[in-house]
Amino acid sequence: MADAVLSPRADNELQSALEWIGADDADAAQALRDEVYRASQRLGAHPRIGIIRTDLAPRPFRIVFLTGFPYVMVYDPRRTPPLIARIVHAARDLPELLREL
Repeated sequence: MADAVLSPRADNELQSALEWIGADDADAAQALRDEVYRASQRLGAHPRIGIIRTDLAPRPFRIVFLTGFPYVMVYDPRRTPPLIARIVHAARDLPELLREL
């Protein structure tokens, strides 16, 4: 099974997070990149592992919390491979940010 893929928007969000974190700690930025890669592999192999939170994102989108980081990946499990639509900091107003999905 192929790894989940990043949408252009999710890729931009990831790059912004990596730059922001990397300004203070290059190792932490690399760790975030690695965690996104591992999560993409897991989603590709098991596209339904994320949780459905209709209070945060509309169906059919699912959410995965990134281990060790305050970021969430929001993805569409119907796609083959799954499409990661957004990567956002969990402290942000998720219902507002994800309403447009």
